[in-house]
Amino acid sequence: MELNVNTLKINSKKVCDKIEFFIKEKVKELNRQGIVIGLSGGIDSAVVAYLVVNAVGNKNVLALLMPERDSSPDSIKDAKLVAKNLGIETKVIDLKKPLASLGVYNTITAKFLKKGFVVRGLYKGFEKISGNPFYKGLEGTENKYLAQGNAFYKIKHRLRMITLYYYSEQKNYLVAGCCNKTEFLTGFFVKYGDSAADIMPINQLYKTQVRQIADYLKVPEKIIKKAPSPDLIPGIVDEFVLGIDYERLDIILYGLENKMSFKEIAKQLNVTEKKVKYFNEIIKKSKHMRELPYEPN
Repeated sequence: MELNVNTLKINSKKVCDKIEFFIKEKVKELNRQGIVIGLSGGIDSAVVAYLVVNAVGNKNVLALLMPERDSSPDSIKDAKLVAKNLGIETKVIDLKKPLASLGVYNTITAKFLKKGFVVRGLYKGFEKISGNPFYKGLEGTENKYLAQGNAFYKIKHRLRMITLYYYSEQKNYLVAGCCNKTEFLTGFFVKYGDSAADIMPINQLYKTQVRQIADYLKVPEKIIKKAPSPDLIPGIVDEFVLGIDYERLDIILYGLENKMSFKEIAKQLNVTEKKVKYFNEIIKKSKHMRELPYEPN
């Protein structure tokens, strides 16, 4: 199997038609009147917003914008731009107060951020001392600082999820999630946070395929081109944490999914076998996040 820039090319119109039909059918099947979506200002939620509007109409879509203390002001601006272009109803729900009441901003992690520490430097420093924080977070850690850091950002995702369901149930709407396949395979999501939804329209698409869809749907160019980020910890973007660009990562994941050898994937993509093995381990370590809770046999 040959791996190159064309490996993950898709027919965007055909894919969009299929997803939009799926959305429309699920709304009907589950007896709902529309869709609630969390609009972050990023490419994934923007693409999902365009798809759900095409499927059920802009009058049947509610977009929640849920900033908190550490959110970038640009995220709200970009989310509002998408909502305006689509003509959908929005609600801005500031999560700063509920997070503060839970003590989230009193943690060591929060205090470091408030004092203006260079987050990337802290991340790299931790990596040298205790190992990759992302990997350690997937496998479980006894390090109290990493554990607090994980809790600090994960509760933000989970509070967003609770808010989405609160509004969706009031309106008898479905919650549309915005995870993509790259995030799903690598565990780059929060269990019962951004992975919790009624439908996942783009969960079968790698990140680079989501970009193709975004071009086709005419998502604003500034959103397509900006660095993807969870927007939960200032200075942290996806590719920094993952340690590789999405273009190569997606093809590595595709190769692994199709049972290619580590050596062959590494050779074709001009990366080290160590890097390919690392992502194979990431898939294994995050397996529990893609499953239902464990129970006795």
